Amino acid sequence: MASIRAGSTPVLLVVDLQVGVVAQAWNAQAVLQRVAALVERARADNVPVIWVQHADDDDLPRDSPAWQWAPPLQPAEGETRIHKRFNSSFEQTPLDQRLAELGAAHIVLAGAASNWCIRATAYGALERGYDLTLVSDAHTTGDLELGEGRRVKAEDIVADLNATMTWLSYPGRRNTTVKADALQFNAPSPATA
Repeated sequence: MASIRAGSTPVLLVVDLQVGVVAQAWNAQAVLQRVAALVERARADNVPVIWVQHADDDDLPRDSPAWQWAPPLQPAEGETRIHKRFNSSFEQTPLDQRLAELGAAHIVLAGAASNWCIRATAYGALERGYDLTLVSDAHTTGDLELGEGRRVKAEDIVADLNATMTWLSYPGRRNTTVKADALQFNAPSPATA
């Protein structure tokens, strides 16, 4: 069983909203604007913002134009930046250590891609004992081509993950989804749905 994180100290975790990741993503501009507003609100509420940025050798080489943060997003000086090479923001990164240093117990999650890095990070957070709030209108992805003419539309992937994170349960942890405009960083951790 995971160690349950004591308290309700929140952090905003912004994952992979990079030029190459959102180039073909559904509703990308609206998501980017919502996340930018969330970042400003977190800063105003003295809630740490952690930026997770993916790199790989094929599509997102480090320091390439595709690897850069998509406008209008930009980490502020002193905000934690985590670099990763796997879907989960926790795998082979210092994220868990940094969250412990901050005394974080509650992760507010936004970013891309919903079906890959957001899903893997959400499960990784819950498996490590964190409470989780997925910002339901602040994550995105592209359509998923399954081959043989089959495709899952991006908005259905987003809706599926929102439903999953609303109804999923882990012992001793709380998780839910909330729209960006209804999020209150300093409210108590979410109740389990």
